[in-house]
Amino acid sequence: MNSQAQIVATIGPATGDKNIIRKIINGGVDAVRLNSSWGTYEEHAGYIKNIKETSKEAGRHIPIILDLSGPRIQDINSHKFDIGAIEIITPKDLADLKFGVEQGVDYVAMSFVGSAGDIERLRAEMKKLGKVLPVIAKIERESAVRNIDEIIQVSEAIMIARGDLGSEVPLEQIPFIQKDITEKCKRAGKPVIIATQIIESMMKNPVPTRAEITDIACAILDGADILMLSEETTIGQYPIESVVMMKKAILEAEKHAPNMQINKL
Repeated sequence: MNSQAQIVATIGPATGDKNIIRKIINGGVDAVRLNSSWGTYEEHAGYIKNIKETSKEAGRHIPIILDLSGPRIQDINSHKFDIGAIEIITPKDLADLKFGVEQGVDYVAMSFVGSAGDIERLRAEMKKLGKVLPVIAKIERESAVRNIDEIIQVSEAIMIARGDLGSEVPLEQIPFIQKDITEKCKRAGKPVIIATQIIESMMKNPVPTRAEITDIACAILDGADILMLSEETTIGQYPIESVVMMKKAILEAEKHAPNMQINKL
């Protein structure tokens, strides 16, 4: 059974193999994401090749999202926003963007967006490459929350990236920021993606926590169009099970919101 809300799976070492990609597509994945903060061009090119070939076999088009790193500082376990950065688009972003256009990705996700002007600067760079891809604005900064109306207006979709956002705003505010942005995206007819720690416990466990399932249900009932898996499907031990569980949770939640209008990628 197909859900209305979509699932995005981030592809990495745990899911880059064609056989695994085939299984997660069959399990309910509607689009995939490549995180340019990790991996090499050779690895990502291999993933893209496998995704396109497997999608063709399935008789479906699975959109590919290239997620740009943005101005980040790397520590031992993660990448964090470089508050001292002068330019929102880094030389690495430009190289990654060129790679993505050449490889035929479908969307570009822009990290650490702060204003509508950031989106316009990214479009200007894509024009130089001869192809302007739809832009997914990642909401990870307090300034993005403050300027959300103008960002929604100029973007093709919005991603609420709760991980980095939680470093900029008090954690207790995140549920209400998520709810408010979701409502604004619904009114604007723009897809909204909920990301980060959706069912993170399934990186190491075959079943999620009760709180994670409740989080999925609340997101769907609030009107989320798309839920995204990150580490669960890049380096997790149970990537296929994560997709299947996500699909089950979405389908159950949608029984309680039968008339919901979904804006799809």
